[in-house]
Amino acid sequence: MIRLQHYWRVSLLLYGLFCLPILMKGQSNMMFQKSAIEINKWVDQQFNAKTIPPFSFQYNGQASQAFIKKWKFEKKELQSSNPDSKAYEFSWTDPKTKLKVRCAVDAYPKYQAVEWVLHFDNLTNTNSGQIKTVETIDAAFQFKNSNTIDLHYADGTHVSKADFNPRVKTFKIGESLQIIPESGRSSDNAFPFFNIASSSHEGVIAAVGWTGTWQANFSHAQQEELQFKSGLKYLDAYLKPQESIRTASICLLFWQGEDRMVGHNNFRRFMLEHQTHQINGKPAEYPMSNSFNYGDPFPCNEYTCLTGDYAIALINRYKQFNLLPEVFWLDAGWYTGSADVANNKNWANTVGNWEIDSVRFPGGLKPISEAAHRVGSKFMVWFEPERVIKGTKWSVEHPEFMLDAKGADAHLFNLGNPEALKWLCQYIGDFMEENGIDYYRQDFNMSVDNFWEQNDEAGRRGIQEIRHIEGLYAFWDYLLERFPEAIVDNCASGGRRIDFETMKRSAPMWRTDYHYGEPIGYQTHTYGLNFFLNQTGTGVEKSDKFTFRSSLGTSVVFNWKITDKSANIIDMQNCMNEFKEVRPYFYEDYYPLTAHPDMTIDQIWLGYQLNKPSDDSGFIVAFRRDKAADKSIQVKLSGIKPNKQYKIKNYDTQEEQVKSGQELIDGYTLTLEQPRSSILLKYAAVQ
Repeated sequence: MIRLQHYWRVSLLLYGLFCLPILMKGQSNMMFQKSAIEINKWVDQQFNAKTIPPFSFQYNGQASQAFIKKWKFEKKELQSSNPDSKAYEFSWTDPKTKLKVRCAVDAYPKYQAVEWVLHFDNLTNTNSGQIKTVETIDAAFQFKNSNTIDLHYADGTHVSKADFNPRVKTFKIGESLQIIPESGRSSDNAFPFFNIASSSHEGVIAAVGWTGTWQANFSHAQQEELQFKSGLKYLDAYLKPQESIRTASICLLFWQGEDRMVGHNNFRRFMLEHQTHQINGKPAEYPMSNSFNYGDPFPCNEYTCLTGDYAIALINRYKQFNLLPEVFWLDAGWYTGSADVANNKNWANTVGNWEIDSVRFPGGLKPISEAAHRVGSKFMVWFEPERVIKGTKWSVEHPEFMLDAKGADAHLFNLGNPEALKWLCQYIGDFMEENGIDYYRQDFNMSVDNFWEQNDEAGRRGIQEIRHIEGLYAFWDYLLERFPEAIVDNCASGGRRIDFETMKRSAPMWRTDYHYGEPIGYQTHTYGLNFFLNQTGTGVEKSDKFTFRSSLGTSVVFNWKITDKSANIIDMQNCMNEFKEVRPYFYEDYYPLTAHPDMTIDQIWLGYQLNKPSDDSGFIVAFRRDKAADKSIQVKLSGIKPNKQYKIKNYDTQEEQVKSGQELIDGYTLTLEQPRSSILLKYAAVQ
């Protein structure tokens, strides 16, 4: 009876928010825009003394739904740092054991969005009872008058063309779907962003914030309803006296519209405005970068044979060719021991020697950063502080900071150790300052869940993971506070740590380790990620248009070898100029123009639209792949004003034409005579 009562209550989540628009079908979009206060009412309805909140857990073997309303309830309205949001703290305290559950909630009326995170506090001087099965969200969304419910999601990264490939699950009664990442990294073979869409033209975007092992469970038990649970996969622990922990966060953004892209684009705007690292009051702009002739000749690899003099010469060479980037990117292999190829050392098996190779860089990295600054660029350096190879300097000098696991050749630097965390913050912060490093790049090339499990105390499963993830967030927060104009590039064997919490602090500028520069995969990655996120990046090695345009986005690293006589300076300059022109539009609205269950195949066209509503302009980017038989396809544009005229410019032929907005909405023909070719069109409303 208690469980059924809980289902009935939370099934009102959407209906309670959108009841007026649903009853007034003809004015639903207008009413939605006018109902900005509704999310605050929703918060009041869901978090109060008389209601079972939309989260759950077990305490001493009993489900929270059975007792939570008996615990002492408190509500605090907090001072929000953002004038466009309201902040609350709701808490429930067990009168017997004094375990306190705190839920920090932020509501964003403009976007009909809400986020919350759970904390557990033991207020006593004895161990708490056992806490397990913590679901940050446990709710059944009801879509009135809906015949079908679809879950739109994406693959995580598994080093393939299909990384971030869009997926859709149309639920039948009785069906369920479980999604869990691998290796303790949040987007390893799973992606914690979802759009639940109904045939009644309403839905909710959901995002999970946890950079370890989360889980999401969707089940369709009855018509018009989808049950959604998400939280930590591994937590079965008591808390020590006066101990507190945080768990995963959740974000919901409610939407209405004939097209689910209404929800996706509202979420993209919301992320930029409220959930992205800000520099001088604006969302951080992730850069266009150049590498230092990426990939040294065998047996060197990455940058293990790079010298300071050569790096400075390359900077001057880029200036000579008018190919200066916003950032010069120094990746792995600059540290002690990584160039010792005679002893089979390389960039990967020497991490933990975080001192600059004094033979190759006798003046440290400061001369390189100064050279970059002289030409107007910034300087970014790669680190991997969490993976510490056994026998390296950190491993030997600070064993107290290390976690071990059976069979591992590396330690895990224990970010859950407060002393270790403080030491790391100071070490990396001072290193950046002393060497003039502007941007920080963090990689993470290891499975980590085994380290956490093997180092948990008995009866405390999941605590090592929680402490490590708390420490990771604290470390990045420290760097961004100490260097307010810095950015954090989040890499973990490619984009294996992409989630709601990491996107608040960072962006993946190298989103996958899939075959470097292979254009079909890169097109697919761009296509899939942009449903949810604006800020991602990748690399490109070639300057032909098909390959280069496959790497368009908000960030790119040009891995051109400008010392190669086959490189074409003019082509590279054209690529950089084209990237600069298109990039701002990735911060605007995104619409797919083609669709297929498998976006990786060679027999299709892939296309998308970037639309800037503020001035009625945008870009069309499309690719005819190698085995696509059709020379032409018809696409229908979105966000276009039907009564306006639009001038369309082809960037390859320089041809221009004028079409009405209605024509573009009804269908516009793209033509490419040759397979493996691309088209880039800019449109703008004629004043």
